Amino acid sequence: MHIRSIAAPLLKWFAGNARDLPWRRTRDPYAIWVSEIMLQQTQVKTVIPYWQRWMEQLPDVESLAAADDDTVIKLWEGLGYYSRARNLQKAAKLIGDELGGRFPRDLVGVLALPGVGRYTSGAICSIAYNQPEPLVDGNVARVLTRLLGIEESPKDKPVADRLWSVADELVKHAVTLQKPRQRNASAFNQAMMELGALVCTPRKPLCGDCPLKGRCTARKENKVETIPALGKRAAATKRRFIGFITVWRGEVFVQRRPSSEVNAGFWEFPNWEVDAAATAEQLAKANLALGQAEPLCVINHSITRYRNRLEIFVIALSRKPRLAKLNGKWLPVAQLAEIPLTAAHRKAANRFAS
Repeated sequence: MHIRSIAAPLLKWFAGNARDLPWRRTRDPYAIWVSEIMLQQTQVKTVIPYWQRWMEQLPDVESLAAADDDTVIKLWEGLGYYSRARNLQKAAKLIGDELGGRFPRDLVGVLALPGVGRYTSGAICSIAYNQPEPLVDGNVARVLTRLLGIEESPKDKPVADRLWSVADELVKHAVTLQKPRQRNASAFNQAMMELGALVCTPRKPLCGDCPLKGRCTARKENKVETIPALGKRAAATKRRFIGFITVWRGEVFVQRRPSSEVNAGFWEFPNWEVDAAATAEQLAKANLALGQAEPLCVINHSITRYRNRLEIFVIALSRKPRLAKLNGKWLPVAQLAEIPLTAAHRKAANRFAS
């Protein structure tokens, strides 16, 4: 099989099977850029409402560049990997300051934006501008390794280089098949991702529905379940945190995470990582000079390889304490819904408010 032979049937399949996603209804590079950044590490069904809210409030580069930090991270709250949101705004400011507010129109210019890598720049240039730039994400790598019967890990550099080379050849060939008013670079790259997302899935792929099933080496050799080769996952690390919702006259104390840490800029309740022997009473006395902590809930959540356990306690106060050591503020309980909280602390706030 010559790999170029997949282009025509894949384009035909995509024309009849593409999902109607909101960012596919526009060629605005800003809107496509936002969608691609949101889709990194995140499922489509999760991204749709976030993208829609974002585009309603920050519809262009200018509005994003001018937005305050709380607005940006509040719109991102719950999506995770929050450095993506900070890089979006950083890039928007760069576009405004150095490019006259005009989104770059070539691969080099897009690739120079903060938070944009090889895949994202290829996606923006091909989808927004129909430029024949290649892209390889997890879905595309899975499709290509199965089609070509590559049994080595797609993360190995020689394999990754080969996949990018094949992707480049394919998207350029797809353009040669283009008829008037067609946008084959855009359609082909999206078709490859769509096939991986809907048909050529990691587990239990729908090979019978695949438009390329007669061309797939892995299917012919009965190796679909073992290709692509995936390396061993890093062992999970358990971490324990104790946090406090301190309440005084209808107000609670929250603190902002430092700019140098994960989830920078988000708000949370005072909390500390502790060992298995620590107790809430000891922690409250040592750090808050307070006692009588009542258990509220336990939030279990994962961040990359970490399995975190957050134990939340409530301390009801009869007088306002001095919390000078903590960089935070008091605010009415009702305002918890308005500020951006980290995901685990949002769950705790909802439990407290219910």
